[in-house]
Amino acid sequence: MQNIYDFKLTNKNGEEVSLDNYKGKVMLIVNSATGCGFTPQYEAIERFYELYNSKGLEIIDVPCNQFGNQTPGTDEEISSFCSLKYNTQYVQMKKSDVNGENQLPLFKYLKDQCGFTGFGSGKMADTLRGFLSSMNPDYEKNNDIKWNFTKFVVDRDGNVVARFEPTIDMNEVEAKIKELL
Repeated sequence: MQNIYDFKLTNKNGEEVSLDNYKGKVMLIVNSATGCGFTPQYEAIERFYELYNSKGLEIIDVPCNQFGNQTPGTDEEISSFCSLKYNTQYVQMKKSDVNGENQLPLFKYLKDQCGFTGFGSGKMADTLRGFLSSMNPDYEKNNDIKWNFTKFVVDRDGNVVARFEPTIDMNEVEAKIKELL
């Protein structure tokens, strides 16, 4: 039976990164985008990294261009944008798919462990619900990633313990991270 530490990713420099390197750490795994309404979440994610990395938090950032073509650049352009605009210091992975035939096996595993439970409430949640239901009235009936900046939290034992849709307040994400540290 697979666990989170069995997966490997490729970083933006083309080097293989084993999640086994993060045993004993809390991980925040996110599919990101540089041209999305949720892109300012990079600021909070970087703040989490600065505050909690020394306490055992690792950020696994996987840029993805599957949602509205909102990450059209190369891995180098994406990394440059993030470091210049948001001063990101954590390692970014290679741009990859998180749904469909070419999805990273890691994201299939994450979705199997923590399925979609809704967008919560608020204007952005209503907007995203309306947009997605206009394209697919049954979008809620599968565990696919629905949009950029879906976040998964993994505890120190490698258990996927939470999934946060992009519409969920970043304070809730931070509270979960702090609880696990």
